[in-house]
Amino acid sequence: MVSDLLLPYAGLRILDISQGIAGPYCAQILWQQGADVIKVEPPNGDWGRFVGVVRGQHSALSIQFNAGKRGLAIDAKSDAGKQLLRSLALQADIVVQNFRPGVVERMGLGYAELAAQKPDLVYVSISGYGPDGPYADAPASDSVMQADSGLMTTNQDENARPRRIGMLMADVATGLYAAQAASAALYRRLASRVGSHVEVSLFEACASFQGINFLEHAIAGKRPFGAVSAPNGVFPTADGQITVLALNNDQFRRMCQALNRSEWVDDPRFAGNATRMQNCDFLHSAINEQLKLQSTEFWLSRFSEHDVLHAPVRDYDAVMSHPQAVHLKMFESLTQPGLGSLPYLGIPAKPFRRSVHAAPLIGEHSVDVLLESGIDPAQVQQLVGAGVVCQAAGPE
Repeated sequence: MVSDLLLPYAGLRILDISQGIAGPYCAQILWQQGADVIKVEPPNGDWGRFVGVVRGQHSALSIQFNAGKRGLAIDAKSDAGKQLLRSLALQADIVVQNFRPGVVERMGLGYAELAAQKPDLVYVSISGYGPDGPYADAPASDSVMQADSGLMTTNQDENARPRRIGMLMADVATGLYAAQAASAALYRRLASRVGSHVEVSLFEACASFQGINFLEHAIAGKRPFGAVSAPNGVFPTADGQITVLALNNDQFRRMCQALNRSEWVDDPRFAGNATRMQNCDFLHSAINEQLKLQSTEFWLSRFSEHDVLHAPVRDYDAVMSHPQAVHLKMFESLTQPGLGSLPYLGIPAKPFRRSVHAAPLIGEHSVDVLLESGIDPAQVQQLVGAGVVCQAAGPE
């Protein structure tokens, strides 16, 4: 990792007024690359703080997507709060918001109104279905998007039952696309000195993420589901599970050698992937019976010796102790007040990634942020006293 001062977005100021995942993750990616991110939330906190595994004011979700930001709590329902947010937005290089269409405009924080005074502003709007159209006002969440964009169909089981992918993929993918688009807008600003209104929707992001699947569906008439080769599956060993596959004839030959099944190499039933797919049940049954006779370590050694595509099925503890994860220093130790040391995964891009810092409490840095913005100390205290601004008492 390089010094914070040498990171690409060092000195960049981002006002993150978004909540949940997609918007906060977009801003947090830019924080990892050097930006100063002000996390704005209501006095009762971003709703993402209270979803999933929660401890005090933090959830795993809020820590992952807000680590390193500075916390500012403002009552944006008040006129003074709206005025304050507007002033801060005009001092920012980037504003990130993910409210439903029309909400920020009613707050006086829409792109057109801000850009009229700050033409070089990069403004990121993240919505469920886009700014207009028949679904623009429809409620959206990760599960809704997984269903509505085809992700659940992509993940259907062997009985053709759609299934939700077991992570917040719709939100995370949208945050990634939004961060990339914000970076492109910053490059455009550097080149032409003009700002941009970046618009990203969960619906479009989830569909784009599956681009190859839509092409397969269009070409085949009905897209095939499941493995694209045979053999290809997860098989039990004497003490665990392992995935093994072959994508072409050479890989299948090496697998046969590892399994001591030389007779399969010249068997016409397995002459190519198409015929192996037709005889997949036989192959999987035979491999299943053979692999469960030996330990996972035995098969890892055999498959490695013959350069077979394979991997053990690891749980999260095993991934964190994975020799390659240790070598790459993938998991950084995050000291989060009240929770101790936690394993943190940043963006997989080096060297432009800073060391992780703790996620803020609700309003942890409110006074500092406002003083830095040029507001008179007496006025800051007046705002705190009136409840327009909330300042956290201190670390948990």
